Amino acid sequence: MTITSPHNAKLKEIRKLRQRRRWRERSGLFVAEGEDLLGSADASGWIPIERYAAAGSGLPGTLVDPDVLASASGLGSGTRTLAVYEERWAHAPAGPLCVYLHGVHDPGNVGAVLRSAQAFGASGVAFGPGTADPYSPKAVRASMGAVFAVPLARTDSLAALPGIKIALAPGAGVALHELWRSSHAYVTSSAIRQVTLMIGAERDGLPEEVVREADHLAHIPIATDSLNAAMAATVALYELSRRMAPE
Repeated sequence: MTITSPHNAKLKEIRKLRQRRRWRERSGLFVAEGEDLLGSADASGWIPIERYAAAGSGLPGTLVDPDVLASASGLGSGTRTLAVYEERWAHAPAGPLCVYLHGVHDPGNVGAVLRSAQAFGASGVAFGPGTADPYSPKAVRASMGAVFAVPLARTDSLAALPGIKIALAPGAGVALHELWRSSHAYVTSSAIRQVTLMIGAERDGLPEEVVREADHLAHIPIATDSLNAAMAATVALYELSRRMAPE
């Protein structure tokens, strides 16, 4: 049977999950759209609570009239398929390479950080206060499927972050690549078996109270004033992934 009404109760639920963070938090559910994202979920072993497909698309799921499915979609061009999943949260942030986001408000940046975390083998991303919801539609899309592959954890405690903590701050501390130079000896190879990379808000950076808890303060040498959070995380993760000592 094909769903033909935009007032269908399940489609109304999908709209709420897309539009309201509190609704996602209360239900523990989120929505992903598009064949590529759902394919990533399948490849990572995620089983959808509900799966919908446009009638005539040949895709698996409950069939929905294409125009009606488009009315429930958050994409400007509509979608041929979408699904509802349960959010997954790890009990605690995990090493050996963890990314901690504090006050990163833009969900697009959050999703892009997840994508970089997966690309450079990070073991998880931890979410501190004021950070955008990684299960929001924009973050899920920007993650390009990494939201299904990278463990996520919430934390209000910096003490829970694994290993040495490296705080990134524009123009402050030591150039990131110099942390390992023998002339400085800030970090030894044995000390970097567990690392947390700390990333702050796009405009304001990490607050002072967070920086004080870091073991090292570092910056990425650039010719301009700053990088956005996702770009900074990507460059730093590349550097850290090269430096991490083998287990």
